[in-house]
Amino acid sequence: MAIAAPPREFILTDRDFTDIAKLVHDIAGIFLAPSKRQLVYTRLSKRLRILGLYSFRDYIDRLEGPDGDDELSFLLNAITTNLTSFFREVHHFDHMRGELGSRLKGGSVRRLRIWSSACSTGEEPYSIAITLARTGIHKRAIDAKILATDIDTNVLARARAATYPLEAFKTMTSSEIRDFTVETGRGDAGGERRIAPDVARLVHCKQLNLMHDWPMTGPFDFIFCRNVLIYFDAPTKAMLIGKFTDLLAEGGYLYLGHSESLVQQHPGLRLIGRTTYRRMN
Repeated sequence: MAIAAPPREFILTDRDFTDIAKLVHDIAGIFLAPSKRQLVYTRLSKRLRILGLYSFRDYIDRLEGPDGDDELSFLLNAITTNLTSFFREVHHFDHMRGELGSRLKGGSVRRLRIWSSACSTGEEPYSIAITLARTGIHKRAIDAKILATDIDTNVLARARAATYPLEAFKTMTSSEIRDFTVETGRGDAGGERRIAPDVARLVHCKQLNLMHDWPMTGPFDFIFCRNVLIYFDAPTKAMLIGKFTDLLAEGGYLYLGHSESLVQQHPGLRLIGRTTYRRMN
């Protein structure tokens, strides 16, 4: 005899899901397919408990009410996924290091701008900073800056702290851990390290909704937009790729995630390697 599933604490109706999906798309351009219904229920039901609400309709009314702006940020923070790690998809960092090495040999590097467009808790921009440090750029008279942006204010706070468990640096050598990170002094049993100040100073964290106006003017030498496009529908993807391309310096590079590709090739970009695109003319 089959055992009936326990009743749900809340009911997420078709209308509720549709309204929440529309809000998320209107605010952040993120497309929530019907397959994401369980994710929406699991993540937002926690928020309903905290707020003392009894239904998703009550929550939607709150979001659409006069005081809903603050709650919208909680909604986006709950819905977005922030899976990341140091030197994830390492071939991008290897490519960037090789390109930087060539430019340094040619003596053509005076200014360097790199953008991590969905930086999450900071592992990506600090991986970029460590890659620069491996070339010695952080100790040269080069105007180098890494812009790290994300829509999620919670993960940005963690990125600004630049502090991670020791195991997060497992892809780095012992000497690199000593050179590019410092002890926190907290004496935690599990170990914890902070990105060294001369490396961390390269990274500047800012909150940014990719669907809003972008204050930066570029040009950027490298832009990382990895595992971001999977959240958007085709027209939004095309719009974002166009804006990224406009901000790339001629000969600059755009890195996408391993599961992403340009369905319709942008005329200003050329695929030169695995999920690696170069800005042409």
